[in-house]
Amino acid sequence: MFKRWRDGLFKRQDDDEDEREAVAVEESSQESEEAQEAPEAGVQGSHGALDAPAAEVMTPASAYPAQVASVSATPPVTPPAAVQPMAESTRQGTLDDHADAAHDDDAAPESGEQRRGFFNPFKAGLGRTRQLFGRVNESLAHDEITDDLWDELEETLISSDVGVHTSERLMDILRQRVTAEQLTRGSQLRAALKEELELLLGDPEPLIFSDTSSVTVYLFVGVNGVGKTTSIAKLANLLKKQRHRVMLAAGDTFRAAAVEQLKTWGERVGVPVIAHQQGVDPKSVADPAAVVYDAMQAAQARGTDVLLVDTAGRLHTKSNLMEELKKIERVLQKYDPEAPHEVLLVLDATTGQNGLAQAKQFVQDSGVSGVVLTKLDGTARGGIVFAIASELGLPIKFIGTGERVGDMTAFDTEAFINALFDED
Repeated sequence: MFKRWRDGLFKRQDDDEDEREAVAVEESSQESEEAQEAPEAGVQGSHGALDAPAAEVMTPASAYPAQVASVSATPPVTPPAAVQPMAESTRQGTLDDHADAAHDDDAAPESGEQRRGFFNPFKAGLGRTRQLFGRVNESLAHDEITDDLWDELEETLISSDVGVHTSERLMDILRQRVTAEQLTRGSQLRAALKEELELLLGDPEPLIFSDTSSVTVYLFVGVNGVGKTTSIAKLANLLKKQRHRVMLAAGDTFRAAAVEQLKTWGERVGVPVIAHQQGVDPKSVADPAAVVYDAMQAAQARGTDVLLVDTAGRLHTKSNLMEELKKIERVLQKYDPEAPHEVLLVLDATTGQNGLAQAKQFVQDSGVSGVVLTKLDGTARGGIVFAIASELGLPIKFIGTGERVGDMTAFDTEAFINALFDED
């Protein structure tokens, strides 16, 4: 009897265990089928409409039904805990953040290094001059070479301030080429004009850096109002981006607020400025040569490799101010016989031919080595570039193309000519 009671008890335990395993398998299968057939929020599925939209996203690992093992006496293996999926609101917020970041990247302007391969910085600066060249440029591209075309071309050259002498010289050369090369179409004359303008400007000449001194000195000269101080700040910004250690010397001690203006630019660009304290009495003006002397000592002590010297704006007819430039040069040459390594004349492009008279005197008195042309974006007299090259024989070093501190570009002959003729 005890044996039958024991057998019956064990049999009921085995039956209960089998029943529990069968129920577990059935529930697992039902959950897997529901996971496969579950529709999106508000859509009818095989088990009817969902009461509420899903608040979580199904993870890829749980998107597939678990494999159901055959029923056996071995207990089923417990599946690993599912990874908690991201809530829909959190996921959407993350996607929005990425979208905003992508939008910011698209909206951000490209740097000069990114644009250099396909962006011509002179196009915007030559906008008004290109308007003058636009009419003749269109005629040169399509028409035959006629007397009217010659007249229109000469008028355009003179109107853009190429200058009468330089324009006549170019016209003579072009007429000779038309005869010698038997040119008949305006497009051929246009190509010849581009070649002659490129030859007139010559190859671009970069800044000279000293090989013998630890400090390269650039002296800026020019009359008041041409943008000399602003050009110094722009060049300092450009050199700083090229990993140079730059310092400014406030040598313009004659103009009111000139020192403060240079200090403000120095703070914006992030370069030190050496200046003397200005006295209350207008007669107690600091000696520019003394300022340059102290700046040279400071540059050597601080490991500066480029010193930009601002000087007083002066008319070329003021002999005493022109003599002040020579004094500054003598002070610099006590440190380095080759200093200043560049004397950069800043010219206002809006003055056109009037700037040439200034330039000739500066070349004679201070040994100008290059020209920085400013305000080119505000004038139709961009042809002054060719007059400077033809009549003065001076290279254009830099061109100001706008009012921002980054709006200065090293002169490039080919890019300038292409912009003038509206080409890439």
